[in-house]
Amino acid sequence: MEIGVYWGCMILTSQYAYEMSLREVLPKFDISIIDIDQVSCCGTPIKNVNQKAAIYLAVRNLALAEKIGIDELLVPCNGCYLSFSEALHYWKKDDTLKRELGSLLAEEGLEFNGNIKLWHTVDFLHDKIGVEKIKAAVKKSLNSLKFVTHPGCHILRPSTIVNVDDPEKPRKLDNLLKALGAESIDYPEKLDCCGGGLLLSHSESALTIAGLKLKAIKSLNVDGLVVSCPSCKIMLGAKQEAVGAIVGEKFGIPVLYYTQLLGLALGIEEEKLGLHLNQSPVDKIIEKLT
Repeated sequence: MEIGVYWGCMILTSQYAYEMSLREVLPKFDISIIDIDQVSCCGTPIKNVNQKAAIYLAVRNLALAEKIGIDELLVPCNGCYLSFSEALHYWKKDDTLKRELGSLLAEEGLEFNGNIKLWHTVDFLHDKIGVEKIKAAVKKSLNSLKFVTHPGCHILRPSTIVNVDDPEKPRKLDNLLKALGAESIDYPEKLDCCGGGLLLSHSESALTIAGLKLKAIKSLNVDGLVVSCPSCKIMLGAKQEAVGAIVGEKFGIPVLYYTQLLGLALGIEEEKLGLHLNQSPVDKIIEKLT
């Protein structure tokens, strides 16, 4: 099958490993990626300044996908996924807004019918490809490793708009991890935010929130943390040193995208999965596997 992909800003400008690993693992399940030309920001950064403009940006990107025949769109970034989900919600709910945005789209020769299906990485792998198919494709079991997962906020809440997983007891990322042979450890702080939403306005508070979560994870003595959001990966992985300075703790927790672990289990080379780009000590994971 073919699937359209909207990469967003962060994946293409700093979180290259997410794109690299997705491009490597999806063909293993006979899935081809369709890239979309002329897309822009999803609209999230200006939501609190001008909600209508934010919704228009999201709808415009979805219209570009529809224009080339895409009816199912994979959106790997949690923030972009929420932005598109909100745009679809308001498009279907508010007829006045629909007419206004439709007129703006027409100025670019675009139109939007609102029937596009959105997928996030987690539910696409879990529900579309399927846990059993992933389990059957594993060449190198990760049964020597145990992890905790961090699903992130924007694919769970608000639950009236997004429905990737159960907002109170998300299990899909854990199920996907178990399909690779790894152990997934539950913990009380699983639903706690990474702090990323506050980073630009209240950086110390953001780093403190991340620090409290990392301290809880460190106490579990797991092999690493598994994420599926670029912002969460930055806060909990790349910023561990800054976070440690705020909360008075030294961390050394490997943080990986699920798609990187999936690639390892499928026998894909480490460099093709962008493991050398991870800004946390993922070499600990590689050493255990070898």
